[in-house]
Amino acid sequence: MREVLLQELSNSDIDWMLTTSHKREIADGTVLAQAGKTGDTFHILLEGTLIATVSQTRHNPLARAFATIEGDGIAGLEVARFSSGEVVGENSLIGVPSTTNIQALEKSLLMSIPLDQLAAKLKQDAGFSARFYRAIAILYSDRLQNLISRLGRSKLVQMQPIRDVLFIFGKLHDSDLDWFTANGKLKRIAPQEILLRQGGPVDALYVLLQGQMAVSISSNQDNPLTRIFATLEGNKASEQEIAKLYKGEIMGEATFIDGRLPYADIKAVEDSLVLAIARSELLAKLQQDVGFAARFYRAIATLLSDRFQGLLNRMGYRRHTYSPGQTLSEKVKYEDELDSDILEQMSLAAVRFDWMLENLKAI
Repeated sequence: MREVLLQELSNSDIDWMLTTSHKREIADGTVLAQAGKTGDTFHILLEGTLIATVSQTRHNPLARAFATIEGDGIAGLEVARFSSGEVVGENSLIGVPSTTNIQALEKSLLMSIPLDQLAAKLKQDAGFSARFYRAIAILYSDRLQNLISRLGRSKLVQMQPIRDVLFIFGKLHDSDLDWFTANGKLKRIAPQEILLRQGGPVDALYVLLQGQMAVSISSNQDNPLTRIFATLEGNKASEQEIAKLYKGEIMGEATFIDGRLPYADIKAVEDSLVLAIARSELLAKLQQDVGFAARFYRAIATLLSDRFQGLLNRMGYRRHTYSPGQTLSEKVKYEDELDSDILEQMSLAAVRFDWMLENLKAI
């Protein structure tokens, strides 16, 4: 694991964390986080190893099959392993419920910070907030790509559509949306046209306003340049579609947190319209407006966290989840159920998105 926090935070940020935190050693098997429960502490792993597991049910054949392949018992499937530099407890800060249990695999050393003190610091210090949430976004991007790589071509990797704007626009200010509208360019994408290539450069942040696009990953593990030139020459690598994107989806966001290249191809399924915010303009805005940067990186961290948790959910290990057409029971607590605060934020985000669409029509 990369030392993301050390790379992204300033010396003053780290000094504050050292002053506010306390170190503690935990024994093998110590549980730090439980699925569906909110913690009160943010942990940074200094030494040792933690594992994240998802609960399984004996009634789910996919769970049994995956557990057999992995050699794990039915009690819980390991989905991630954390080493020095990883964090635990960040979900409570960004409002996305965790679906994993996290415990120590061996004796480990933690640096722990009370969440209420960290939340207050994030609210008061925009610069710290921007750097912190950018680091969290990078960690979630790493987790997401590692999980997708692990699942490979399994059908388990296929994702349900998510309206990204419901997470992004709920975290931004109206003035931020004004800036997106004023600086974005409308772009038509023809059917079968590739907007982003796996391993290729990203020229802009894209918001899908109309149409449908497909996300696919290649099984070819060659150098990214080899894949790109093979595609240009008409030599198609073996691909698997893992998601469909619809109105309101965000594309190309990963390059704005640490410059990483796309892990998948994104291609138009039908005539589509996107709002493109040029890479150079957005990076300049992030550098010049620290308040905007704090809100943007928090929004991206929230989005990536939701994608990661959603992929775990799609693996089929939840005990009580809601499916379209299913009758809801008041006696059941669904693991994918959203609390009132998140629903309120999503409602606000939907209004803001519709407002932006109306303003773009007038341009």
